[in-house]
Amino acid sequence: MQGIGWIAAIVVGGLAGWIASMIMKADTGIILNIILGIVGAIIANAILGIFGIFAAGAWIPQLIVGIIGACILIWGYRAVKS
Repeated sequence: MQGIGWIAAIVVGGLAGWIASMIMKADTGIILNIILGIVGAIIANAILGIFGIFAAGAWIPQLIVGIIGACILIWGYRAVKS
């Protein structure tokens, strides 16, 4: 099964990070949004994989997983910072 590719991962990661920053009311820039989205998708995919749930290589499932993962990262950062 093919993934979404590097350029698509950056685009989807940027969107996921931006949406997550809006949900969590975080003041992040475009670069951090992309990083949050991509790393968040990796973390959320790993967590979901433990439970036997695998997101398909399509854009929408990866966007949703990226948003969830980025929200988890923002929440974790705030928990450690406080």
